Amino acid sequence: MTQAVTLLLGVHAHQPVGNFPEVMADAHLRCYKPFLETLHAYPDFRFAAHFSGWLLDWLRERYPADMALLAAMVARGQVEMFSSGDTEPVLAAIPQRDRVGQLRTLNEKLTAWTGVRPTGAWLTERVWGSSVVPALAATGMTYVTVDDYHFLCTGKRSGELDGFYSTEEGGMRLDLFPISEALRYRLPFSPAHEVIGYLEDLADQGQAAAIYFDDIEKFGIWPETYDWVYNRGWLKALIEGVLASPKIRTATYADFHAAQATRGIVYLPTTSYSEMNEWTLPMPAAGIYANFVAGEKAAGRGELHRPFMRGGIWRNFMSRYPEANWMHKRMQALSSRLAALPVVPPELTADLYRAQANDAYWHGLFGGLYLPHLRRAVWNNIVALEAKLDALQPRPASVAVDLDFDGKIETFVHNDRLQLVVRDDGLAAAHELTSYALSHNFGDTLRRYHEHYHDRIGSVPSEHLGEGIASAHDVIRFKHPVAAEDIVPDALPRALFLDQLDGVAVDDYALATPDALRFARPGVIKSYALNDATATINWLLTGLAGRRFATRLNLAMPSCDGFLGRYVLADGSIPGGFGSPLDLPVASTLTLEDGVLGGGIHLLASIPAEIRGRPQQTVSQSEAGFEKIMQSVELSVTWTVPDDRFTLQLQLTTQQSTS
Repeated sequence: MTQAVTLLLGVHAHQPVGNFPEVMADAHLRCYKPFLETLHAYPDFRFAAHFSGWLLDWLRERYPADMALLAAMVARGQVEMFSSGDTEPVLAAIPQRDRVGQLRTLNEKLTAWTGVRPTGAWLTERVWGSSVVPALAATGMTYVTVDDYHFLCTGKRSGELDGFYSTEEGGMRLDLFPISEALRYRLPFSPAHEVIGYLEDLADQGQAAAIYFDDIEKFGIWPETYDWVYNRGWLKALIEGVLASPKIRTATYADFHAAQATRGIVYLPTTSYSEMNEWTLPMPAAGIYANFVAGEKAAGRGELHRPFMRGGIWRNFMSRYPEANWMHKRMQALSSRLAALPVVPPELTADLYRAQANDAYWHGLFGGLYLPHLRRAVWNNIVALEAKLDALQPRPASVAVDLDFDGKIETFVHNDRLQLVVRDDGLAAAHELTSYALSHNFGDTLRRYHEHYHDRIGSVPSEHLGEGIASAHDVIRFKHPVAAEDIVPDALPRALFLDQLDGVAVDDYALATPDALRFARPGVIKSYALNDATATINWLLTGLAGRRFATRLNLAMPSCDGFLGRYVLADGSIPGGFGSPLDLPVASTLTLEDGVLGGGIHLLASIPAEIRGRPQQTVSQSEAGFEKIMQSVELSVTWTVPDDRFTLQLQLTTQQSTS
């Protein structure tokens, strides 16, 4: 008689820290609620679930009855809860002390809620690095799930990946379950009967386990999935088909782990799932890699050569996107400051952990780094933490350091209201303008990059043929119309106070005064100063009479092109919102009011200038297709220099709303 194959099914639920409440509520309505209600009706169908800690808190507060179903399934042994870092950080990308702290936070939360201490952990984005083993082992985790691709890269064959293996780091053991890519691409996109047939074939082949652990959002939130999974009965058909089959049984990972022995020791390379290895590569490497993989598949060598077709690793996002790297290095520096305190207040630790949430640090199929509200959530917590640390442990008013390891010195100048960070890179531009009162970094912008998927924009939208539904990985959709000019990459970073002379970028500034923000180049001395909530920039211009001098400010305004963001002129009139063009031939003042921010910023020029405002947008890929996203307000302030020796001045004052 054929031995039954054990289906180890796990689902991972997460929403980014800082996501819109209405988006999270919709995710609950279309996915979390119906999934839990469906599974609760089948107590013999055992599975595993992971909810990131902060999402779990949010759901328990707002939907206690629905989350009680999950707790009840845990109590009756139907569900095994997996742990992870509480705010869903990539463990390999944060300090060891924070790995331990993040894991313990969620471990204790789950234990207090369910009465069962977790023994398995979900690795965010299945990013593996052996450095995470000590933290996982030290917090009581005995096994994790990673992609089968990790194992194939060691020379293992697919037929050997029906159980768990063991690894170690410094003598500390951790067991590893390989997630089947074949199952990931079938659930929930293939018809239920085909999935059942596939599992029964595995049983006939003598496979001990079919291992699945993937996003629960595929079961209701991805395009077409809600109707397919619930209205058309896919999930019920799968559950009932599995339970009816004599060749398939279900189990929790804990039960399977307790009943089986390890298949032996293995040492995995630093990697993630196949798609991630492509996403983390910049152009043109990403395009070359994607074409190479496609060519190998077309030639029938895809499976044979798959273990040897490796792209980048997750941490390469830090080198690919300087904006992500800057957030990451700011977070790490604050982690070190926090750890140095004699007593660490819990609320400061909470700020740090929220700043470590992974979503805003990278980009793949979903918006991630391209979504301003996710980056803003990270910056909100970075700024709040920094202000609290400064209150407990004051730092010098000016510090020069290469914080992001790019070979350029960044000078930090701050008071208790503002912070300016200017990089000595020839541009003498501000990469950070932080308001502590608003917990906001006005320099939190994103430049346009050439993404390899931009090459597909000229393609006709695709449709899925055959049974089942299409994965978001496989179709071409357009949320917004995209023109060729929309995807031209930026030559310069989207910083503040990027100067031009007669329309040509000034990029030859040199740091003139090491202990202050003073830069010089022929004909221009540029300096920054802070006073209370005002940043003042002076340009001493010599020999430039009659020339056109301009500075460009890219300002991160949380309202973006929404109705709560608006320009206000000196007379109180409103010429339009941030999403509309602004052209002021002569003006010396301008206010940007932002209802989402609860404040804004006021510009005052020493002499009248031509002020031009435009929305700066990027084009990125999401599950909904190609979409345009407003990243910042681009303001250009232009003067005609009136004299051969003249000082221009621009003041920026951050303001809190009075209402």
